[in-house]
Amino acid sequence: MTVKTPSESFFHLHLVSDATGETLINVGRAACAQYANVLPIEHVYPLIRSMKQLERVLNEVENNPGIVLYTLVDKEIRERLKERCRELGVPYMSVLAPVVQLFQSYLGGSPTPRVGGQHSLDANYFKRIDALNYTVMHDDGHMTDDLESADVVLLGVSRTSKTPTSIYLANRGIKTANIPLVPSVPLPPGVEKLKKPLVVGLVASPERIVEIRQNRLLGLNAADLGASYIDREAVNEEIILSRRLCARNGWPLIDVTRRSVEETAATIYALYSERRRRAIAET
Repeated sequence: MTVKTPSESFFHLHLVSDATGETLINVGRAACAQYANVLPIEHVYPLIRSMKQLERVLNEVENNPGIVLYTLVDKEIRERLKERCRELGVPYMSVLAPVVQLFQSYLGGSPTPRVGGQHSLDANYFKRIDALNYTVMHDDGHMTDDLESADVVLLGVSRTSKTPTSIYLANRGIKTANIPLVPSVPLPPGVEKLKKPLVVGLVASPERIVEIRQNRLLGLNAADLGASYIDREAVNEEIILSRRLCARNGWPLIDVTRRSVEETAATIYALYSERRRRAIAET
């Protein structure tokens, strides 16, 4: 097996899948994130479902040895990949096999292998599509007359990651609307009376917001048009008002200063799930 020396700052990561490869990409990147000084060169091979396709992959692995992660249902293709990896002396692993084995030991019986089973066109798939459509149409304060049909409504001053967080939640099947909090602009009618959706406020430190806004203005070549937009005292006042709004209504508030979009979305998803559990328990 080829072992990387500490001085090497990159390695080849081969991701071989008979479906889209999403699972492998997420697992691979999560593992790579634990090594701050080493960068992966990703080689992604989706929809590998024949020996001919696999041989092209194996040629790449031979030319660029590294770690091989795979999700392959076909036993013949899977065994050929493992055999060649052993011959080349490169490490390999099925990222789903240990999990499937755990399920099998607990549930009993044998699984029914399905290529790309997690991407099947079932009710959950169409729920995610519906959520994405809703979220796109209700981005940045648009179409606020039917917010009661949302699952989650996000509020926050400019540059608190409302849109990317909304899209991330929508990919989990959560219909999400987001509304900007703008100085001297009242909230859309009825927001403070919403019953069905979980309303969540997003805030960040004034320094972080000013930094992001300055970069945005520079990108738009409009640095001279946003004096109050990037004034620290004005931004601080915006944040104070947003905190007061959430406190007055009992809405949860999340500080996104040092959070990634994924972390923020995970926190909101946990709040949403807990709220649903309480609602079910009370019925």
